[in-house]
Amino acid sequence: MATRDFAVRTEPHVANMGDLGKLEFVPEVFGAEFLDGYNKVQEAQAALGGEQDLTKMDPAALHQVYGAMRHFLGTLMIPESAERWLRFEVIKAGKLIDHFRTRSEAEAKAAELGPTARVQDKSMRIPDRVLVDLLEWVTELYGGGNERPTTPSSGSSRASRRAGTPGKGSSHSKASTRTAGRSAR
Repeated sequence: MATRDFAVRTEPHVANMGDLGKLEFVPEVFGAEFLDGYNKVQEAQAALGGEQDLTKMDPAALHQVYGAMRHFLGTLMIPESAERWLRFEVIKAGKLIDHFRTRSEAEAKAAELGPTARVQDKSMRIPDRVLVDLLEWVTELYGGGNERPTTPSSGSSRASRRAGTPGKGSSHSKASTRTAGRSAR
């Protein structure tokens, strides 16, 4: 009977955010949760049309990309970190009524409460460059280091098997080719 041991990470991944504290990410992702979230980020980025100059980008599309990135990262965090990362508070008459991890859920609750209720974004604020670095780091952690993961593999695939059988004959070119530091036979 064959036996093989598999390593399964049980401790969270930690992103130290300096004075803001730390964000902890789930040790492992299961099923398609990583790919589904990453695809949403890619779809939002596609709306930018490949534009690199922020001054030429559609502000609504750029806002959508940042929102997709933040939501994707939040889904991979342990609950305590996700609470700080994405937090939309519903306020009425100066009092906190409830909080949610998505703006749409918070706005729906505010609409139920009437016209005086409002939503405040109390999510953790970080510079855009850190947001991008965090996304790249998480992609490496869960996507196996591939820039655009296409499968839930943990790295590159094995080399393809060569066709045919290896020959034992020598190459005629080896005898006549000079290589630096080597003399011809």
